Amino acid sequence: METKSTDSEAHRRKRLSAYRHGHRSEWFAALALLVKGYRIVARRYRTRLGEIDLIARRGNLVLIVEVKARPTLAEAMDAIGGMSAHRIEGAADLWLARQSDRANLSLRFDLMAVLPRRWPVHVANVFSAQR
Repeated sequence: METKSTDSEAHRRKRLSAYRHGHRSEWFAALALLVKGYRIVARRYRTRLGEIDLIARRGNLVLIVEVKARPTLAEAMDAIGGMSAHRIEGAADLWLARQSDRANLSLRFDLMAVLPRRWPVHVANVFSAQR
């Protein structure tokens, strides 16, 4: 029984560490977007269809941003698969439906790759909406 308890505790600590790393990565990505002149509209925007890491806006351009902390840019880009893109699109549609000025807005799906010991890499149009 001792081993099972230890394994469970180790798993809990690992998940907590990953959660904290994700928060730091999102904060760092948000900072990078602020420096580029974007306003952060929402962080960890949750809907019944999924979650959007960051929503940023500059004028009528709205960025729906997925943040990925990975060792390389290629790994970060590969981490956004078809299912995750579909989930993000659905959540973005729900967010957009709640905006009074939605007719004037342009949506773009971007990636912020948080790489070790580097400023976050902003990849525009990482995928296109399948509307």
